Amino acid sequence: MEINIPKTSEVMKALLKADYTTLWRNRRATIMVLIVPMIIVFSWKSMASMPMFGGAFVLSNAITLGLVAIGLMGYTNSIARDREKGVFQRLRVSPLPLWTIMASRLLVQLTLILVLTIVVFISGYQFDHITMPASGYAITFLVSIVGGAVYLALGQAIVGRIQNPETVNSSVRLIYFAFIMVGMFGQFDAFGPEFKKAVVWTPYGTVREILANGLEPAKWTNHTSMALLVTIGYTIIFATLGIKWFKWSTR
Repeated sequence: MEINIPKTSEVMKALLKADYTTLWRNRRATIMVLIVPMIIVFSWKSMASMPMFGGAFVLSNAITLGLVAIGLMGYTNSIARDREKGVFQRLRVSPLPLWTIMASRLLVQLTLILVLTIVVFISGYQFDHITMPASGYAITFLVSIVGGAVYLALGQAIVGRIQNPETVNSSVRLIYFAFIMVGMFGQFDAFGPEFKKAVVWTPYGTVREILANGLEPAKWTNHTSMALLVTIGYTIIFATLGIKWFKWSTR
């Protein structure tokens, strides 16, 4: 008896349809991911007009915070939840290439990253009257994907190392809060100048750096290029650990 194995393109279409349907059903969580950066844009309106900060500073922080939320609060919890329900285990016994399972979910997160970036741009224009050069918007879309990859990889490492979904949820909340405290407030000299210098090279600091200078390409320097390389380095490290530790089931 001949078994018809579906084409990879058909498999991807089916998986993407299922993942986008799940995203729509959980749209309240998605809306919360988008609302937090909008709050930052609205509450930091006065900073947008300050010479020492500016519009790029506000937008880059808002996008960075949204990327952290997508990678940690969204992607990580969804992977942990589906693994606990046995979704991955059932997909593994089907005639599907294993890479398509995760590729579909990552493509959905990529879409969410692009939506987040657009929402922040629109919010910045509507609330703070922030405008950037067209090249800045184009570069920022690309840089947002690079920055988002860091937190998706970090989320993969967390869900790979921790099996229990409740522990995963509490861990990502703690890490998310740490990013807010260290990343956002560390850049205001709240913890001293030495700590501020260290924050620049954290995942939050490097992503914010490349986003801010991506919005204003004329200000892109060697320091920004180094931040980009460090960001890619973080992604490789987290992704390697996430792939090494990940288990398809909790049993």
